Amino acid sequence: MLMPDELTWDDSFAIARTLKRLHPGMVMENVSLQDIYNWTLSLPDFKDDLDLCNDAILMAIYLEWFEEENAV
Repeated sequence: MLMPDELTWDDSFAIARTLKRLHPGMVMENVSLQDIYNWTLSLPDFKDDLDLCNDAILMAIYLEWFEEENAV
């Protein structure tokens, strides 16, 4: 059972905000889906099945992060 503060693949916005905080000033055009995958797995609060991940999930995290970096 997941604890309330644990992150899963469904938490794309929370993951994106955490990655933005941990990797400030990233040029988003240089961030790959593989980077997002690796960085997400390294988050201490991330607790989910690795087999559930796919490109659509990673792209959702990327887009959330991109929007946070480029807020209007």
